[in-house]
Amino acid sequence: MPRITLFDESGNRKYLNPEEREKFYQATADVPKDWRMFGLMIYFTGCRLSEALNIKIKDIDFSGGAVTIGTLKQRKSGVYRQVPLSDDFLRSLDNSFDLRILQKKNSKTRNQFIWGWSRRHGYQVIKKIMDKAELEGVYAMPKGLRHAFAIACLDKGLPLNMVQKWLGHSSIETTAIYANAVGKEERKLAAKLWQH
Repeated sequence: MPRITLFDESGNRKYLNPEEREKFYQATADVPKDWRMFGLMIYFTGCRLSEALNIKIKDIDFSGGAVTIGTLKQRKSGVYRQVPLSDDFLRSLDNSFDLRILQKKNSKTRNQFIWGWSRRHGYQVIKKIMDKAELEGVYAMPKGLRHAFAIACLDKGLPLNMVQKWLGHSSIETTAIYANAVGKEERKLAAKLWQH
């Protein structure tokens, strides 16, 4: 049975809405570049905090335009997925860390983590970006950003199975929970009831 819930026990939503997600994106422009790239990696991929922290230099595929993410939530190790990245974000990553140059070095260098941070520090970075964006509440955390990514994908009409793959869910039923969030399409349908 899927365990993802989009609301806490008090009925507060646990995901950023589109306007809040945009505020987070805008706030990344006012933080150090390593924080910005970290926040945007979660923003653009919906990966879990620990998964972002485990991305290595070798995991950025410039020719394929994607990042390979080790899925940490599934019971068996060695489960990977690729999530596409925009050309602009890939350029920003490269400009921030010289990744293309580092990928040409020895295997020890290629196997280094992009962000050599602890989980606690990574969490604090996301929280500080949320603070800068003036976002607060149960949704103003890394998981809220992940949930918002999934909802944004479905709101844009991306197929459920693709969203499942990108999020690293083993079951499509887990991903389907995100379809319960009220989005633009649902409001358009409901608007038919409001017409006189």
